[in-house]
Order: sequence, then C-alpha cells, then structure tokens
Amino acid sequence: MTHVTLRPEFETLIDPYAPVGQVGTGFEFTEGPIWHPIHQYLLFSDMPADVRRRWDAKRGVVEVKRPSNKCNGMTYDAGLNLIVCEHATSSLIRERPDGRREVIASHFENQELNSPNDVCVHSSGAIYFSDPWYGRMPVYGVERPRQLGFQGVFRVPPGGGPPKLVVDRHMFDQPNGLCFAPDERLLYVNDTTQALIRVFDVETDGALANARVFASGIHSEFEPGLPDGMKCDQRGNVWVTAPGGVWVYSPSGELLGKVRVPELVANLTWGGPEFRTLYLTATHSVYAIPVKAGPRHEPYMSGRISTGPDIGAAQPASPQLTSGDMQLDPRRCAMIIQDLQNDVIMEGGAFADSGSPVHARQQRVVDNVRRLAEAARARGVVIIHVWFIVEPGAPGVTLNAPLFEGLVDSGAMVRGSWGAAPVPGLEPRAGDFVVEKMRMSAWEGTRLETILKATGRDMIINTGAWTNMSVEHTARTGADKGYFMVVPEDCCSTMNADWHNASINFAMQNVAVVTNADAVIRGLG
Repeated sequence: MTHVTLRPEFETLIDPYAPVGQVGTGFEFTEGPIWHPIHQYLLFSDMPADVRRRWDAKRGVVEVKRPSNKCNGMTYDAGLNLIVCEHATSSLIRERPDGRREVIASHFENQELNSPNDVCVHSSGAIYFSDPWYGRMPVYGVERPRQLGFQGVFRVPPGGGPPKLVVDRHMFDQPNGLCFAPDERLLYVNDTTQALIRVFDVETDGALANARVFASGIHSEFEPGLPDGMKCDQRGNVWVTAPGGVWVYSPSGELLGKVRVPELVANLTWGGPEFRTLYLTATHSVYAIPVKAGPRHEPYMSGRISTGPDIGAAQPASPQLTSGDMQLDPRRCAMIIQDLQNDVIMEGGAFADSGSPVHARQQRVVDNVRRLAEAARARGVVIIHVWFIVEPGAPGVTLNAPLFEGLVDSGAMVRGSWGAAPVPGLEPRAGDFVVEKMRMSAWEGTRLETILKATGRDMIINTGAWTNMSVEHTARTGADKGYFMVVPEDCCSTMNADWHNASINFAMQNVAVVTNADAVIRGLG
C-alpha cells in the first residue's frame, strides 16, 4: 500500500512505501493504544467486547482485563501508572502497577461526566481529557441519559482535585483526540462531528486561551473516517485519524500527506524500542508501520514504575523546561557532545548494568544529539566532542571518588578500545574539535576553554552523559566562568529517569537555560 505524499516534508516522516503490518485482528472495535516504555508491550481496548488486550512480539495478543468498563483512551503518567478513560463508568481512572484503582475524575459541578474519551498528561503532572458522550451510546458504552448537557475538555491539576472546564462549554459537539505540541505551549483538540482540529495556547497556570481552527474539512464522501485519535510528533507535526487512515499536518496547518491503512483507524501511538513504530487501532485489527519521525517526548517515556501510593506524585513528573523563545547567535555558540561513548551508554559497555543504555534509549539521546548537531553545524556552530580517555593501566586516574574507582575496576574508556570510541552516529566530522579529559567536568585539565576563546564562543549548548554527573558538572563550572549555558534535556541521559529529572529540575535550573533540542534549533534560526 502506497502512502500519499502531498508535500516533500512528508517523506522525511515516513517512507511512502512503508509496509502496513497487521499485528492482530478479529476484534470488534479497537481503541486506546499505548506503549509501555520499559516492558515493551502495547495495550489497547476493544470497547464493544468490553475487554483490554496487550500485544508484544514474543507472546502476540493476550487478554489482560475483562470487563474493562468499555475503556477508551489510555496513557501513562510519569510514574507509569495507567490512566484510563472508562465509558461505562463515566470516569477517568488511575490504575497502579500493583492493581490499585483510583478515580481521578467522575463529576463536574455535582453532575456525572459524559464519558471521558481521550487523555494526555502535561509535564507538570496535570491531566487533560475530552468528554464527548459516545460512552452513553449503545455498543461503545452503556446507554443512559446525559447529565451535563454539554461536551467539554477538562483539566485535573497536578496532585489531583476536581476537574476544571478549560474550554467554552458550547465550543465542541464531540471533542475527541487531544495532544500537546513538543514544547507544551499548544494543545490540539479535535471534534469528530465538526471534522476539524482546534488549537489553544496553554497558559502558565494550565488554562487554555486563544482558540482557533487549526485544520478543517477532515472528512470524505468516498472513504470512511473522521478525526478521532491524534498525536504530535517530535517536530510538531500533527497526526490525526481521518478518511483512509491518518492525515499528517505541519505545525502551520498544511496537509503534508496521508498514511493509508486498509481499515477505519480510530487511534494511534508510537512504540517500539526507539519509538519509531506507529501502532494503529483500526476497527477489527491493530497495525504497525515503521516511521522516520518519533513522537513528542511524553512524560511517561522517561518515567519509572511507581512502588507506593505517593511516588507518582512526589517525584518530579518529568523535566521542567524553560518557557519562552530563545534567540541564539550561532557565531557565539559551541555545542559540547560529552561522554557519549560505547562504555557509557551502549549495551555491552562497561556501565551497561547501571541502567544507562536503557535510559539513553528512552531519552533517544543519540538521535536527538545527532539531529541537533547537524542543525548546529549547518548554522556555523562549533562542535566539540569531549571524551573520557584512560590510558592502559589507568596511570594518573586518582581513586578519590567511587566514580573513578568504578572506572578503573571496570577497565572502562581505555584508549583505542571499543568502549572509548564514540557511539555510532556521533563520530566527529571534519571541522569538529575533540577534547580529552580524566574528570567529570569537561573543563578540568582540558583545552576546552582554549578552543572556546580561540573561536570566540561564549554560549555553550551542553549535551551528553551522564546528566547528573558530567553534564551537570560542566554546566556548573561554565556558569562560574561566565559562559551562557544551555542544556537541552532530551539530549542528555544518565542511569535512570529519577536521577535525570532531579538534576534537570533542580540543580540545572540554577546554572543553565533548560530546554529541548527543538527549541535550540529554533533559537539558532
């Protein structure tokens, strides 16, 4: 099946001949797909059958919950608790890994919600969900009278509380899919009946403002399909179910192309080890398509499984990023790519047992750094690779800290070894600089500052591993030296999400502008 290219940019997102593989079939009506980033499986709902199923490459499709209260949209929070929209109960539910069930929202102004349909989680921990009345219809829910009298979009604040209506109660006929832009400054909400997508500005307090139509006319006289599920990719493009499959819109609202699927598609999500597979719930089947572009970084993608009643709320939900647009003069900028070596973040490396390779994959750190470096080079930014290099026998490495003791004991980063080499895809290019070090900070005992002064650079884009060690040490010292430090958090990784988030949300906030790769690319012009 050939997909439809309407603008050249579409083919940077998906191959026009990308195969559409069926991973399961024989269902009544599938919905709510979500990928578990650690255990690597897909959850999805079969609403009319009142059952939830999962799929993975080893076991195939298995049933995991019956009855499922005719659940629809699902996602995870940063603690990898499952957030579920239940049609039969008109409730938004949190299911913890140990099986505990909590009601997040069920009423608004003492009246039952219609039937929560789709849901997304903000990095602050706030939860946004749509509330059409499909769940009070036969087949897709439990037929019963409505109480609210309108169909809205709601926000539950971080830590919980009553849901707040964040749109005009008469704006939508049937609000359905919703998703954030990569920087969370925009929220997209579609309306199945009106066959359009609206976009809102997200205010600092979580309110929505400046509603406008982003795309309309998402229907066809010749093919079934309407706006339903919707997701944003890492570049800000909007992927929405539509006639014939999925339509993809640019951030400016231009229709780039159409992903063709042989059945009516209800929803979609990214999954796979590198989040480069698009999974689609399509009526009687579930399909998988390889894609080139990954999703916007959702909080759950770098989360960890919570083990207690308060862990999901108490830990930093996900990195807190600096808001606002940056303007960076490429002539003043240098980009540091630090410690992204095989021993540090690759399976088979000296520190593989630490969890570092898993977190690096969750962060997609190699892809993000490579993409940012390519954009930076094109704009004249100096690229500096900083490598930890140990001579054979480790002469000169002092054993004054556990990190250095572990380095020597594991025989890591020895000059000329595979472990000391840069990870595939991040090898130095012509014109790049290489700096060697024997300490966490890129400044200590190196020629880094000599290069910066010789090239006239005083703004540093600080990337690499590990976030809470080398990256943080380098940011702290750089700030002390008077350099302007920028840390794109999705270009950093460490041993687990907790350590990463703690560094990003607290220590880094005092010494750097914390942002992401897309914002840096925009800032470079």
